[in-house]
Amino acid sequence: MELGEEENKAAWLLGVKTLKIQPYHLPPLGAHDVKVRMKAVGICGSDVHHFKHMRCGNFIVKKPMVIGHECAGTVEEVGSEVKSLQVGNRVALEPGISCSQCHLCKDGRYNLCREMKFFGSPPTNGALANLVVHPANLCFKLPDNVSLEEGAMCEPLSVGIHACRRAKISPQTKVLIMGAGPIGLVTMLAARVFGAPKIIIADIDDSRLSFAKDLGADEIIQVSTNIQDVGEEVVKIQNAMGANVDVSFDCVGFDKTMSTALNATGAGGKVCLVGMGRSEMTIPLTPAAAREVDVIGIFRYRNTWPLCIEFLKSRKIDVKPLITHRFKFTEEQVEEAFETSAQGGNAIKVMFSL
Repeated sequence: MELGEEENKAAWLLGVKTLKIQPYHLPPLGAHDVKVRMKAVGICGSDVHHFKHMRCGNFIVKKPMVIGHECAGTVEEVGSEVKSLQVGNRVALEPGISCSQCHLCKDGRYNLCREMKFFGSPPTNGALANLVVHPANLCFKLPDNVSLEEGAMCEPLSVGIHACRRAKISPQTKVLIMGAGPIGLVTMLAARVFGAPKIIIADIDDSRLSFAKDLGADEIIQVSTNIQDVGEEVVKIQNAMGANVDVSFDCVGFDKTMSTALNATGAGGKVCLVGMGRSEMTIPLTPAAAREVDVIGIFRYRNTWPLCIEFLKSRKIDVKPLITHRFKFTEEQVEEAFETSAQGGNAIKVMFSL
């Protein structure tokens, strides 16, 4: 029997560490929308923040919300005006719907749109459900040799690709990455494919560092959480690079990681803040400015899915090793999956198979 819409279920975040699988009534299918049956949904750090604290940065969960935004599935129904997709197509979904009217959208910087409706970011319901409705132009067809799980990984990979574009990574750029979590690792994979000849990755966690080494980091450096250690850790990083650090990516976002990135980066280089660990920081900006170190920020991504899919199709990037844990879409497994992801350690990317 075909699963009807009335039986559509989703994982609802009801309170701190409280997820329940409950019915989810979808909006009607618009002329330019498709209905997608979810097959693979990953857990992101922001999902874990919502799960643990009912907030992530300035985004606060005020009412029950369907969670999740890293997703791929198969098209089950197409709107009357949709020409680009057919029923049965396997697609990766870009999770943010911008207004397309404001000056930022018209300028092509739609990721900064103030009216963005983003899966699983309050108050917009997310993707951890049997079925979702989404604009067809934000659903990207997957080639036969790219799996649905890899399709779901386009979302985190997009962050790394957008960061590398913003920082203008090229075969001349030597790169430092602070943080060997999922975003640090996809930034490393992206920097490599953009041509970075040498990549150093630093983290406090031994197991994450050895994972990064296996994934292709040239050098790994274990650092502490103590701000007093910045000076000697910077020397270690510079010695390991054996040349100027041209671009540093802070994929953590703490005073310590940002201070290290600013101090380690060579004159005329760039520091790109990717991680959002803190909303305010105390960092040595003046000495960095005196060396003309540019500080740039990123927020999510824009126009990245076609490139992600091309890299996955051509096997220039392999995201499969990042998927370390898999869970099914049952209440017990959903809670266990979020607990696993929240603990970090050897869990890099936790994925649901629906």
